[in-house]
Amino acid sequence: MTTPFFQANSNITKPYSLMDLDDTLFQTQRKIDAWNVPTAEPEYLVCATVNKQGEPLSFMSQRQAIFFNWLLNSTDLIVVTARDRSEIQRVKLPFSSWQVLTHGAIILMADGALLSDWQQQMHKALAPMQEKLHQLTDLINSPSNNPFDGLVLTPHTDGFCHGTSNNDDANLTVYLAIKHAQKDHQVLADLAKQLPTLIPDFDAHFYVHVNANNLAILPHAVHKRHAVKFLLDNHLDKKRPSFGFGDSLADLPFLQLLDWYGMPNHGQLHEQCPAH
Repeated sequence: MTTPFFQANSNITKPYSLMDLDDTLFQTQRKIDAWNVPTAEPEYLVCATVNKQGEPLSFMSQRQAIFFNWLLNSTDLIVVTARDRSEIQRVKLPFSSWQVLTHGAIILMADGALLSDWQQQMHKALAPMQEKLHQLTDLINSPSNNPFDGLVLTPHTDGFCHGTSNNDDANLTVYLAIKHAQKDHQVLADLAKQLPTLIPDFDAHFYVHVNANNLAILPHAVHKRHAVKFLLDNHLDKKRPSFGFGDSLADLPFLQLLDWYGMPNHGQLHEQCPAH
């Protein structure tokens, strides 16, 4: 058998691009300034997200907007984000394919409907974790158990179907998010070290992700990698190539499932790469 040489073909097959959002495709003005993002002068900025009051919050630079437009038109763009179903509504970008949300606990199909087989799988994994998640919430919120001031804890919940009826949805806590009111990142780093002492066998049930002013306590079943692997194995065309980008260490496990991956030249993942 003779292996043929490559021949150009004008019939384009779109690759899958699996993209993290915040700090990968857009960022707040504070981070634009901190990272000195190029082509981010006010006249070039594009609003990408709004806050709960509907005010502009995160922005794309001119280069980021060009890159996103290319992704949108040249690839099958799949969102992979920590944002939940409420938070993704504040992203004002036109997504039209799969969406992996809430650190991987939720998968939406192109029409916006929940992927039921994944939803049932997540219900089975999360239901036994509810008591421990509620216990952690109470412990962290208790002043007597919490030596750290300024913590803002938000449980992220969603409905998970555990049967065949649409009325079988159960509202479950997926993970706990903690921010520091004064954006003291060291407080969150110190808290992350203390968390395993709060309940027995913490590490057996949970992992902790810290990135700047965001700390997440997640059950092991909740991970972007798990959801992306489920899509790759069961729903995406195995003949089509895939690539992705992400900015945080939490993105790396899902990125490593793809054919190619990369990162922006700023953020947590970039900072782990030594400059030469």
